[in-house]
Amino acid sequence: MFASFASSKTLRTAATALAAGALSLGLVSAGTATATAAESQICSGTTSVYGVLPDGRLTYTAINPLNGNRIKTLIGADLGFEPKAMATLNFNTVLVTSTAGELWRVDIQTNNESLVLAGKERIADSGWTHDKLTYDGFGHLYGTTADGTLIQYLVSQDKPQGSQHIGQRDEIGKGFVLKTLTAVGKDRLIASTADGRLLSYKIISGVWKGDELKASGWSGFDALVSPGGGFIYGKMAATDALYWYKDANVSDGSGADITYHNDDPVDVSGWTQKLISAAPSTVTCKTVNTLGQDIARDAAAEVGNNFSDYPTFDHPSAWCAEFVKYVWGGNDVDYVRELDARAVSLYEYGKRHGTWHTTAPKVGDAVVYDYDGSAADGRVQHVNLVVAVSADGKQIQTVGGNESRRVQRSGWFSWDTASSPVGAGPVLGFISPKG
Repeated sequence: MFASFASSKTLRTAATALAAGALSLGLVSAGTATATAAESQICSGTTSVYGVLPDGRLTYTAINPLNGNRIKTLIGADLGFEPKAMATLNFNTVLVTSTAGELWRVDIQTNNESLVLAGKERIADSGWTHDKLTYDGFGHLYGTTADGTLIQYLVSQDKPQGSQHIGQRDEIGKGFVLKTLTAVGKDRLIASTADGRLLSYKIISGVWKGDELKASGWSGFDALVSPGGGFIYGKMAATDALYWYKDANVSDGSGADITYHNDDPVDVSGWTQKLISAAPSTVTCKTVNTLGQDIARDAAAEVGNNFSDYPTFDHPSAWCAEFVKYVWGGNDVDYVRELDARAVSLYEYGKRHGTWHTTAPKVGDAVVYDYDGSAADGRVQHVNLVVAVSADGKQIQTVGGNESRRVQRSGWFSWDTASSPVGAGPVLGFISPKG
């Protein structure tokens, strides 16, 4: 019974034998990649996993992502309906579909010392037949159907009340016949298949791009969840064990940098829930020494895209700041939610957090421009990102959104003397990301 869980440390005594047995059955990958990039990352936060037991009761488990130790497990009340799929929106809001096609919002009052439900609300009476649900933490809910259709929804409220708060249904594509599905970041998904492949997907404006991270070894899991930061947790069907993994870079489309902890699972048994779901973005990891390079890499990968490639952007004629927020947000920059569609919001961010500077640009910085050479009037003309700095620091290259109506990369220019290097006036200064 789940309620009689011993501590993670006690259960670790059998971990090595269990892992060896699992490997012999082909349930987990035998490759134990060592990701040096992951070791240099600074991670913070707590993995929060909600679940539903076979008898219908909701569970909550907190896990330390740094060592895989389970901190606590709490059991709450019966949901009162037969659940089919679930996705956690935030620490006190869970969406659950029923086998009757209903969509329910389950509200959590507390998960501190006990798991107390504040109530539930039926958002939809029918039509929610997804066999899997996951939320990316940035406004997009994803679901798959039995025939392999992947659907994306826009969630506009932390506690959605109805279809007006979960809308913009977009069919991403067919062929998504998956055994597990979870979001690992903004519009980024990880999935496994019945034949053991581990796959990743990036969704851009209704178009998906996929990569095979592993060709085999992931068939034994009946659920994968992620709290962000590149951490992935897999629940093994045969043993009810929970294993944990760390992907050093969820954006690179490669599984070579996934670190395995097969000899040190979270628990070797006890995870009997029929459904589990992790709260998104509760764990963040930053590689401080390479944050700027990561931002520059991701910005450069967007070159050539236009406004229609970013379904969450709001202003088709002025989306430069939204582009910077998009790239910074994808790299877990601190306080990124303070940014908005105004280019001057980057200047305000820099002043507020002490990262505004007018000399010594760095890769990953935002750079603002204005024709009148001042932000004193509460406006600036344009903002983009520094993606390269010359050895002497006098010249830079940038990538920006809404430059000739698309994402463009500039050539080299002298940032302190050019009169209008990207057509928006001279450089006012730079804003470094907090990381």
